[in-house]
Amino acid sequence: MDAAALRRAIPDVVGILVRRGADFASAEDAAQTALLRALERPPREEIRDVRAWLVTVAWRAFVDQVRSDTARAAREERVSYEPEPGPVPQHDDTLALYFLCTHPVLTSAAAIPLTLRAVAGLTTRQIADAYLVSEATMAQRISRAKQRLAGIPLDESGDLSRVMRVLYLMFNEGYSGEMDIAAEAIRVTRQLVALTDEPEVSGLLALMLLHHARRPARMIGGQLVPLADQDRSLWDVGTIAEGVDILQSALAQDRLGQYQAQAAIAALHADAQTAAETDWVQIVEWYDELLSFGESPVIRLGRAVAVGEADGPLAGLAALDAVDEGVPRYHAALAYLHERAGESDAAAAEYAEAARRATSVLEQQHLLRQAERLRGGVD
Repeated sequence: MDAAALRRAIPDVVGILVRRGADFASAEDAAQTALLRALERPPREEIRDVRAWLVTVAWRAFVDQVRSDTARAAREERVSYEPEPGPVPQHDDTLALYFLCTHPVLTSAAAIPLTLRAVAGLTTRQIADAYLVSEATMAQRISRAKQRLAGIPLDESGDLSRVMRVLYLMFNEGYSGEMDIAAEAIRVTRQLVALTDEPEVSGLLALMLLHHARRPARMIGGQLVPLADQDRSLWDVGTIAEGVDILQSALAQDRLGQYQAQAAIAALHADAQTAAETDWVQIVEWYDELLSFGESPVIRLGRAVAVGEADGPLAGLAALDAVDEGVPRYHAALAYLHERAGESDAAAAEYAEAARRATSVLEQQHLLRQAERLRGGVD
């Protein structure tokens, strides 16, 4: 059974069941049941029409559940129980599911697993494995998210910017297991590109691809490797080329957005054969474009580092004065700029402070190594 084809069909299945009278939570549960049954079929038992087969099995699962429900009488008034309720319609509810799964009533922590199940078509076990929690824990998390959506219609208009934000947070989750969450974020963002004509969605996809292309070089021997020190021969040039092409097509529509600007910065990093060849002047200009969309301390921080590279560390330190020290990675940026300015003692102290505030063990270990390197006078 082609698992990828099954997963691609899940949003359609959920939408069809909702249009036939099922509530979203029940429809999504039934679609998950159908998916699991399909995955359990012997490989030799090929399904000719995956979408139709899943709809049929999911509808029967939904009907069985309704019939056993204590509220059956109330539901029977609005749900038909024909096991074969006619041909499968061609209406595509995938975009509506993106909106529903990222509805403002949900936190990002709830929206991401629900999107992975209802839109990406992952099983609860796969999502739990990626998050390194038990299947029961993840099932409860998804169930609570669906309860929050009770009564919200599938065809309610949604906020595309929120969908993009949830997908980008999904990409940045960083969990690993049987399913690569970053790769899943890229896959469902590709679907979203096909459903819209918004260049910002293409910009988001380009940004993901350009970051993902550098992934093989980010960690060597269990240690984080900063961008400037990465072995660029490990970068995926095919993925970089695709990301640049997508970005250029988006920029050509002359409807610039934040994700396109971020992707442009990533493209400039990817275009440099060595760290020394990076076009920092253009990167600073793109950071200025980003700030034109709204004030952001995180963007200010990135801009200060870029200014330090383009105009010298003292200029970078001056730019960093405008950033609150509570911003994540502030002290790491301050340490780097002090080191660039030849102020080793100050840099070592800031690297140690940055390590104290780090939110991951790997990042903490990297920053502590930087502090020890400067204190020990080791290159």
